[in-house]
Amino acid sequence: MKFNPQRPIYQQIKEELSRMIARGELFPGARVPAVRETAQRMQVNPNTVQRAYRELEGEGLFFTRRGQGTFVTEDEAVVSALRRDLAREGARSFVKLGLSLGLEREEMMKLLREAMEREGI
Repeated sequence: MKFNPQRPIYQQIKEELSRMIARGELFPGARVPAVRETAQRMQVNPNTVQRAYRELEGEGLFFTRRGQGTFVTEDEAVVSALRRDLAREGARSFVKLGLSLGLEREEMMKLLREAMEREGI
C-alpha cells in the first residue's frame, strides 16, 4: 500500500480495511491478521496499525475475542451501512468533480447512466 504523506497513515489503513470489508474481501466473522503481521506487511509501526484496528472496533466494524484475535463484524446491517456510506462518498466526489468541470445536472446523470450500462447494471 502506498501512503499519502499528507494524511495520517493509521487513517489510510483504516480506510483501506473498511473498503476491503465493503467489497467482501474481509468477510463478516473473518479473523483479521494480527497487528504485527499487518504492520510488517504494510511496513509501518505496529502502534499505527493498532490505532486503526482500535478505531475500527470503536465503529463496530471489528471486534476482539480475548485470546483468539480480532474479527470482522458479523452484523450485516453494519456492513450494509458501510457500503452505503462509501457509495455516498463516491457519489459526492463525482458531483463535486462534475460541478468543478462546469457540467450540468443532466450531463452528470447521463454520464452516470452510461457508466452503469457499461457495467451491465
